[in-house]
Amino acid sequence: MNMLLWAAISLLALLPATARAQTAHKQVLALYSTRRDAEFSIVGENELPRILDAGLARNLDFYSEFIDLTRFGDPAYKAAFRDFLRLKYNGVRFDAVVALQDAAIEFVNAEGAELFRDTPVVYLTNRATTVRRPNSAGLVLERNFAATIGFLRQLQPEVTHVYVVTGAANTDKVYEAAVRQQLAASPFASGLTLTYLSGLKTADLEHRLSTLPPRSAVYYILVSQDGGGDNYHPLEYVDRVAAAANAPTYCWVDSAMNHGIVGGSLYTQRDALQRVGDVALRVLRGEPASTIPVAVLDLNVDHVNWRQLRAWGISEARVPAGTLVEFRDATIWDRYKGYIFAAATILVLQTGLIMGLLIHRNRRRRAEEELRNNRNELRASYERNRDLGARLLKAQENERARIARELHDDICQRMLLLTIDLESMPQRNGDRAAAAHAVEAARDISRSLHSLSHRLHPTRLRVIGLVAALKRLCAEVSRAGFAVSFKHEGVPPALAPEVMLCVFRLVQEALQNAIKHSRSSEVSVHLMGAADELGVHVVDNGVGFDVNGAWRNGLGLISMIERVEAIGGTLQIRSTPGAGTAVVANMPLTVERPAPEQTVASSAVVTRGAN
Repeated sequence: MNMLLWAAISLLALLPATARAQTAHKQVLALYSTRRDAEFSIVGENELPRILDAGLARNLDFYSEFIDLTRFGDPAYKAAFRDFLRLKYNGVRFDAVVALQDAAIEFVNAEGAELFRDTPVVYLTNRATTVRRPNSAGLVLERNFAATIGFLRQLQPEVTHVYVVTGAANTDKVYEAAVRQQLAASPFASGLTLTYLSGLKTADLEHRLSTLPPRSAVYYILVSQDGGGDNYHPLEYVDRVAAAANAPTYCWVDSAMNHGIVGGSLYTQRDALQRVGDVALRVLRGEPASTIPVAVLDLNVDHVNWRQLRAWGISEARVPAGTLVEFRDATIWDRYKGYIFAAATILVLQTGLIMGLLIHRNRRRRAEEELRNNRNELRASYERNRDLGARLLKAQENERARIARELHDDICQRMLLLTIDLESMPQRNGDRAAAAHAVEAARDISRSLHSLSHRLHPTRLRVIGLVAALKRLCAEVSRAGFAVSFKHEGVPPALAPEVMLCVFRLVQEALQNAIKHSRSSEVSVHLMGAADELGVHVVDNGVGFDVNGAWRNGLGLISMIERVEAIGGTLQIRSTPGAGTAVVANMPLTVERPAPEQTVASSAVVTRGAN
């Protein structure tokens, strides 16, 4: 245990003095040359403990005392204050004393040997002539009263008369003397008329300030006591001066900024106390105070009260560059710029989205319109093609009818005459066998021509009707090994000629295809009538075929489709290899015939397309 104790003591001895000083608990006394309620004291009590406590890692005991300047000139007050400190801090060993401003420095220099023996002192003085005591570190901050006059002349170049307000207390008179001395030597005051309103009663001062001539300004220095002997708080007195004056009021210290002044080149108390705290920390961390050089501070900053500018009608454009503008009323942009930016961003995004949707809609509309136009053109083309197909089919049927008539009325009649002549030949020539053979050949030719005539134009449709014509057609194509059955139900007795011809040709083509290609043995034809349409089913049991591939190999299927579509019907051909074929058609009972103008229009379209 003893060895561990000695090791710890030896290690502590080896630590640098500065490190030991930093970790030890510190006790600091601050002496103010102002009353406790003075602005400098209030700022000091807020700033100094915070600065020192943060720099010492919370190892700080901070004490404060305040000197009453109005009584400091009395020796009895000084003695009483000395005795008060001796009794209050009996047995307390301070690590540093901070003397703030001249009265505190004077007291420490006079009583420090007794009260603060060997204690380092950090001071802030307003006079460069202050004598530096041993074991002390100091900062010099001379008050610059002339700078506010220079600021005033930049802000209000029209001002020709400045009224300087000071009080009747000894401290007030000290300030007044310093102001007079600085302004007398300052170029800023050149050309101005300076009037010192010093030591007046408050009522007289307020009356005087309310009747100032045009192009005037007021410069408040310090009033802690008026000419009537009444004591005042200096900042409260600024309020009275600024309220009474009919001209803008200026000052020299930043604590007056929110007390009705326009502004000035202001001594910044917070910055001064920050600099004092920095020097005090160096001393408390073990740096000898006597080795720290005295620093001369210039902490004046131009300040202006934006509200007072507006109240006195002073243009903000006159405010010198670098001036700190305070109490500016926040604009809508300042208050809500985040919301405005967010709203603007959302608006831009929404606008872009809406524009994109509008563009998309316009494109879609154009595409739909183009599609409708293409569809209409396709439909018109389809109608023209269908009309053209119907015309071609009609022309084909007309040509077939003409050929059939020629065959029937001319060739068949001539063949009949030839047959009669051949029958009479044996009587003339005696060769009966040759004549009989020629007659039989002529009759065969006549029957073929007669059959061809009926196939080209089935005149029996008009005579015996669709059902009888189909029944006869089925009977004609039936033969051994190829049976054709025919059924019908609900077929109206009267049908449009186009419908009858279409059905007849459809069944005729289907039977011919079955005979030529299907190799079927049975075919059924079923004709069904309904209220507004006619159905046709032609089914065989043949080998079937590939419907999709058959379209490229002939015109039979195409002609069937064209015939049915020409009268507004539908046709389906169902077949697979090895499973037979079914032709299913549905056609209207009546056919709409195009009006002459529609026919002309269709022809016109075709003509334009051809060009």
